Amino acid sequence: MDAARSGGPAAAADSVLSVVAGAGPVGRPGERATVRLRDSDSDPDPDEPPRYAPEWLQLREPADAAARAQDLLDPLRIRLTNLPGRTGALAVHDLGCGTGSMGRWLAPRLDGAQHWVLHDRDPYLLHFAAAASPRSAADGSRVTVETRRADVARLTPEALGGASLVTASALLDVLTREEVGTLVDACTGAGCPALLTLSVAGRVELTPADPLDAEIAEAFNDHQRRAGLLGPDAVTATCEAFAARGAAVRVHPSPWRLGPEQAALTEQWLRGWVGAAVEQRPALRDRAARYLRARLAACAAGELRVMVHHSDLLALPRPRGGTT
Repeated sequence: MDAARSGGPAAAADSVLSVVAGAGPVGRPGERATVRLRDSDSDPDPDEPPRYAPEWLQLREPADAAARAQDLLDPLRIRLTNLPGRTGALAVHDLGCGTGSMGRWLAPRLDGAQHWVLHDRDPYLLHFAAAASPRSAADGSRVTVETRRADVARLTPEALGGASLVTASALLDVLTREEVGTLVDACTGAGCPALLTLSVAGRVELTPADPLDAEIAEAFNDHQRRAGLLGPDAVTATCEAFAARGAAVRVHPSPWRLGPEQAALTEQWLRGWVGAAVEQRPALRDRAARYLRARLAACAAGELRVMVHHSDLLALPRPRGGTT
């Protein structure tokens, strides 16, 4: 008899609902994004464990790459081509870079020499991102990188001095309204565009449907909003903040489309999604455990398809000394 069975129904539910630390959309209770947000003014603790497991970030990278909104690249390229006073390489700041997936996706899609500044709180992820960064742009121009252990809460226009572009992926939904304001102030103060991708939209579609889908989704969304985080409200709040500062903003959907070929990602996402819902609403535990078992079985059999809705945002602030 296994441990879950010997412990009774509660232990069985705990077993099926367990989430690998740092994997999926939620890790251990209280964990946050890979960037430091509102800690003390001291440097990040070098002994602090990573917030996200690199294995999770690597697992989701192909789905992220397939989901990001290609339609936002043309207006971005036009802005970058017409940056006032531009000389030398594009300077791209990647906030909360993780393993560097944004750079691997975007750098080969932009022409011209580029210098990427990778920001993250985790030195291991920074090392991984730098080592695995692309070396050439779309036209074969050189791409170089540097790393910075960074604090989004203290980001300033001065820290973005000379920046051509700010990027981030899966970041906005783990910020508070105040932190979004800090980010937007920095971007608009520096006059540089921002491409902020893969923010959760609060909607999930599973095929075949189940009566518990909506309740799990609602509980997960509430979990995303805990402690003042914006969660699925992040894109709206960020658009409003940029617009209030005179920036033009475009938003485009960027959903994950998960089928049998993405079974490993779907399994980890399911565990994290349901686990966060149960953490938010413990009364769901027994029903959620049965639900998750059935969903995992369908996933293993190649019978489950999931669409996880995200949004990508391109903000075009007024350039310093120019117009949008």
